[in-house]
Amino acid sequence: MKKGAFLFLVVVLDILLGACQWAEGQQCKLSGRLTGKKPPPKQCNRENESDCCFEGKLYTTYTCSPPVSAHTKAVLTINSFEKGGDGGGPSECDNRYHSDDTPVVALSTGWFNKRKRCFDNITISGNGRSVVAMVVDECDSTMGCDADHDYQPPCPNNIVDASRAVWEALHIPQSQWGDFSVVWSDA
Repeated sequence: MKKGAFLFLVVVLDILLGACQWAEGQQCKLSGRLTGKKPPPKQCNRENESDCCFEGKLYTTYTCSPPVSAHTKAVLTINSFEKGGDGGGPSECDNRYHSDDTPVVALSTGWFNKRKRCFDNITISGNGRSVVAMVVDECDSTMGCDADHDYQPPCPNNIVDASRAVWEALHIPQSQWGDFSVVWSDA
């Protein structure tokens, strides 16, 4: 290889590596704060040990989520997508409720990407197993502490909020249901 071609190749590789390191270093930063309101009596559904907002507490909000990769790190949480469940209203993608026996998920606002992932399948891996689930809802990272959000706080920006069927498919013991580290990718 001629010296000029070699130098050109080194420069190109250096630029590409720098761009990759810059992209990896990009973080999703908080976009604001929301002041919690006390839920009216019996208005915050505590199913699946869901949190309720506290009067005056500041909650972080996000419009973004960490970058998606082949192994996107996330926190798996549990949600009921059925009518009357702790998920609140019907799903964002189709304005319907879904059986908790079906592998469906809600993604944090940035990953939900303004409904662009509606009805897409994602692969969730954890506990040595994987499951494919359909995106049907948003786990809102920008709003919360109101009737539309079942008086629950905004979601963090790294949540895959999953039906019972997902947890069961991953064979996660029920005693560990709640917050569980997983990775996910587009299927």
